[in-house]
Amino acid sequence: MRSHSHAVGSPPGSALPEWQWNTPPRAWVPLDLGALWRYRELLYFLAWRDIKVRYQQTVLGIAWAIIQPVFMAVIFSIFLGRLAGIPSDGLPYPLFVYSGLVVWQLFALALAESTSSVVTNASLITKVYFPRLVIPLASVGVGLVDSLIASIVLVGLLAYYRVPLGPTLLAAPLFLLLAALTALAVGIWLAALNVQYRDVRYTTTFLIQLWLFATPVVYPSSLVPEMWRPLLGLNPMAGVVEGFRWAVLGQGVLPLGVIATSTATTAVVLLGGLFYFRRMEQSFADTV
Repeated sequence: MRSHSHAVGSPPGSALPEWQWNTPPRAWVPLDLGALWRYRELLYFLAWRDIKVRYQQTVLGIAWAIIQPVFMAVIFSIFLGRLAGIPSDGLPYPLFVYSGLVVWQLFALALAESTSSVVTNASLITKVYFPRLVIPLASVGVGLVDSLIASIVLVGLLAYYRVPLGPTLLAAPLFLLLAALTALAVGIWLAALNVQYRDVRYTTTFLIQLWLFATPVVYPSSLVPEMWRPLLGLNPMAGVVEGFRWAVLGQGVLPLGVIATSTATTAVVLLGGLFYFRRMEQSFADTV
């Protein structure tokens, strides 16, 4: 009689024994994104753990999510808005710059956390095999929480400057999601590289600083010369910031061209990063 039972330790629908199921791939293989769904409980646990660790044993707790963008907005408003006279497309400069910083903070924090995530979880990786992509994906949750908390001040600024909320606000979560995907797209490349070259995390800090000024966060895209604007969308965060600002403030015209180019760039980087991360994860346990 043929047995229909699965091997002990194998996932539902799999006849592979546990030792073979837990062996990472040795060559370029399909992404198997369905494994993320099977390990969704682990994903939730790691994301919640990272959020708690960020605010544990801190004096101000979650207030740090507000303090950083507020102080940056104040500094930029004084030195760039008032002293340098940077235009803001007819909007109050503090509101203009803070609306950009909210979505930028999500990207910057998620990118920094995902870059160091694999090395930080070395003890977990060396004990048991699971889809390693769960680790950088969970770290993106920290940036999402911080941006939602920072949005409280943004709502206050909208009320202070009497900017009404319109139907375009419904599109804001889409641009937050695109910012998270952009951070993940770059982060999984850097996370895999960081396992082999530990100075990648220091390079990431410098990269984020340069990227900030290459993105229309503290200045409007209208300052970019006309001949260079088609290339602006190659910076994936340009479309995110411009789109989020349009969605929240409800003014101006939605820059569809820039957003489409930014989205396509993110998709290409993310797809390449997924294959690269999947290829390199087989050596994580030995290298990390």
